[in-house]
Amino acid sequence: MRFRTLTAIAALALAAGPLAAPAFAQAAGSIFAEPSALPFHAPDFSKIKDTDFQPAILDGIAKNQAEVDAIANNPAAPTFENTIEALERSGQALTRVYYVFSALTSSNTNDTLDKIDSETAPKLAALRDSITLNPRLFARVKALYDQRASLSLSADQLQVLTLRYEDMVRNGALLSPADKATLTAINGKLSSLQTDFGQKLTAGTKDAALVVRSKAALAGMSEAEIAAAAKAAADRKLPKGSYVLALQNTTQQPALASLKNRATRQALFAKSWSRSEQGNASDTRKVIQQLAQLRAQKAKLLGFPDYASLALSDQMAKTRDKATGFLQQMVPALAKAQRRDAAELTKLIKAKGGKFAVTPADWDYYAGQLRKAKYDFDDSQVKPYLEITNVLENGVFYAANQLYGLTFKKRSDIPVYHPDVTVYQVNDQDGSELALFYFDPWKRDNKQGGAWMSNFVDQSTLLGTKPVVFNVENFVKPAPGQPALVTWDDANTMFHEFGHALHGMLSNQKYPSIAGTNTARDFVEFPSQFNENWMTDPKVLANFAKHYQTGAPMPAELVAKVKKAGTFNQGYALGEVITAALLDLKWHSLPAGAPLQNVTAFEAKALASTGLDIKDVPSRYRTSYFRHIWGGGYAAGYYAYSWTEMLDHDAFKWFTDNGGLTRANGQRFRDMILSQGHSKDYAEMYRAFAGRDPSIEPMLKARGLK
Repeated sequence: MRFRTLTAIAALALAAGPLAAPAFAQAAGSIFAEPSALPFHAPDFSKIKDTDFQPAILDGIAKNQAEVDAIANNPAAPTFENTIEALERSGQALTRVYYVFSALTSSNTNDTLDKIDSETAPKLAALRDSITLNPRLFARVKALYDQRASLSLSADQLQVLTLRYEDMVRNGALLSPADKATLTAINGKLSSLQTDFGQKLTAGTKDAALVVRSKAALAGMSEAEIAAAAKAAADRKLPKGSYVLALQNTTQQPALASLKNRATRQALFAKSWSRSEQGNASDTRKVIQQLAQLRAQKAKLLGFPDYASLALSDQMAKTRDKATGFLQQMVPALAKAQRRDAAELTKLIKAKGGKFAVTPADWDYYAGQLRKAKYDFDDSQVKPYLEITNVLENGVFYAANQLYGLTFKKRSDIPVYHPDVTVYQVNDQDGSELALFYFDPWKRDNKQGGAWMSNFVDQSTLLGTKPVVFNVENFVKPAPGQPALVTWDDANTMFHEFGHALHGMLSNQKYPSIAGTNTARDFVEFPSQFNENWMTDPKVLANFAKHYQTGAPMPAELVAKVKKAGTFNQGYALGEVITAALLDLKWHSLPAGAPLQNVTAFEAKALASTGLDIKDVPSRYRTSYFRHIWGGGYAAGYYAYSWTEMLDHDAFKWFTDNGGLTRANGQRFRDMILSQGHSKDYAEMYRAFAGRDPSIEPMLKARGLK
């Protein structure tokens, strides 16, 4: 997942009203007042305090006000340099502080940061509005846009101008003054509600962790996993003999695949399924009701029938119907696979003496047994070959070296925001310094669920900045003294998130608003999902899949089993994702006149309409903990994971048709995709690389559905 912070476009705005002078005085000595003196302008976490953030954010907003005022009120005729390029240069003080603040509130938050987040969110929403709703600024941008054909602009300048104009129009620049005021009020409420949702869900997820009082109830889990559960209980100061199974953000939980005790499985699934729906302070449903209604009202104000139509208007898919139609292409094959797989699992349960049909709480446990019976393989056989540092340095980094010529060196002199974090310097193929990369792998109670990438510093030749990028995951941390082993899926997540990191690190653009991962949702997941393919490349796998004790490579027969099992259980694996994507589009297809929805009833009806087996294969996310769409920037955009999977498999087919893992192929992908940001139309960019439009066929074949 690409975690969206305040992008360059969003930062280039002025505040809703003037700020009091003390804001400047408070922040005069702020660590964020100037670029960091550390290499690559990396944030100096050895000096940053929680109390630095609020004054620095307010100061950044105020400085931005002055910058944009100067651009909007410039008496000189508008030019690309004094208007568009000036906007690209503005907002740096705010970007510096907000990138760090956003990183901490998502990965290492506390009550102080949450309070600052709540208080500053409406001000930042007003800031984002002001760039699109400032009439003087829009008049200058429109004047340039109207005469763009005669301005002799370079291709990237024309793209920045066009995107700037279209973004302002799409966000209300052509509205009447009264409607602009209404839009500003809606956006302020949305920002506050999204922040509220995120905080409630983080708290609800922590509170919903399953507490187990008996080690016997955890039978099937490894000793290392049980030790980690015991440590989690100790960290919460629970009585000795307690164990805590913390929740990941998805419906299914990793422990469900190994827990032998059905009562424990059912209890864990119930905790996951009902989190943030307990009618207490962490219940998210009232927030969701308001978010859905306000988004629909915003869409109507901007001339769209629903929020999905608004959100997709600047995406690669372009329309809600095209995105929905793409997902529905897969429903018949998926529904068939789900019915077949559920029947097969129930048959296995009965053969083992069970008196029940498979349920979601049982699915992963028995699917693991069925996979072992079919392929003689389970995760416990693979984990000893997946020590996390080895996967990262000799797998993820090695593939990047083979494809793009990159080299990596650990830096112990760069301060980090938590002891779990490791920093690497990335050098380019010619030995020059390219980027810094931060890696934060382990789950914490104060960390949002899921996995993501974002930046501390963006790449821009205009600003003279090189990328400082981080990956965050939520793997189960081993107990002290235990080896840091990860699952096959965890290793795949590492390759995925590093694909986002590569998109940020290999960016080669002048203007920050079109650099790196500042792309559409249904394109930004393409490089990350494409990068997953290299995990199972024979050359890469042989370089990192080695036993943590002996160094012996993963046996060829085990590798063959893993690959053969790759298409197993796709009715569930892909079905839960497609169901979630359709649920997202249903929520964001509500018209403005719709009343506040009963979240549980709306969800049930929406899921029933998908045509998929929702009883046995629930959505990957329920509405109440669907962080992507209510607080993560993916509203009406969760389909993007499957859309970009289509791109990834089609692109990988191009690689396999042209020699596979080679530097020449990697350089082509780097030059034509990874370095381009949003400097070109997405469809044109893809056609230039592959020589054709993408096809869904390679994806269906890779999933074993065709």
